[in-house]
Amino acid sequence: MFKLGKFGKKEKSKCEILTILPNDCVAKNGKKLILDNTRWEKRLHKELMSLISEPPPGVTVDAESVSENLSEWKINIDGVEGTLYEGEHFQLLFKFNNKYPFDSPEVTFIGTNIPIHPHVYSNGHICLSILTEDWSPALSVQSVCLSISSMLSSCKEKKRPADNTIYVKTCNKNPKKTKWWYHGKFFLMSF
Repeated sequence: MFKLGKFGKKEKSKCEILTILPNDCVAKNGKKLILDNTRWEKRLHKELMSLISEPPPGVTVDAESVSENLSEWKINIDGVEGTLYEGEHFQLLFKFNNKYPFDSPEVTFIGTNIPIHPHVYSNGHICLSILTEDWSPALSVQSVCLSISSMLSSCKEKKRPADNTIYVKTCNKNPKKTKWWYHGKFFLMSF
């Protein structure tokens, strides 16, 4: 994983493949990344370029994962300075379907460091209304990353949701299949 940014003429990077025209993209394995230039793919490409060129503080794109599959992005998020998560590094997996942006992406924490947070289950599922019923096509990957970073930053105590054990044992792999009921600071779910 590496941080993406603007590149000078002399600097080379694995992520340069993402800054050329979509039909010319080549994955690390040498295979051509095929895009049929549908609306959702154009939107994803536009959002990706925006996230690479102007990422929110502490957010970086794992370019290798994106270069191999435009419909699955790994995004790295650093804990914000002065919060309970300062110095910690997390990874999110965004999965998009061909209904994006009218259908929200599936977003989960992955890897060995799943944040201990009242709205994050130990399997990486996130209880955040904009990932389900409050999703709008006006939202973007960048706005989701900012919301998750804000959610982590406002946490006052590191703890798992009270129903973590039962939820993780019985939930669907896709967190979007969970029916969340939001009640202010607290939420209930059914599965």
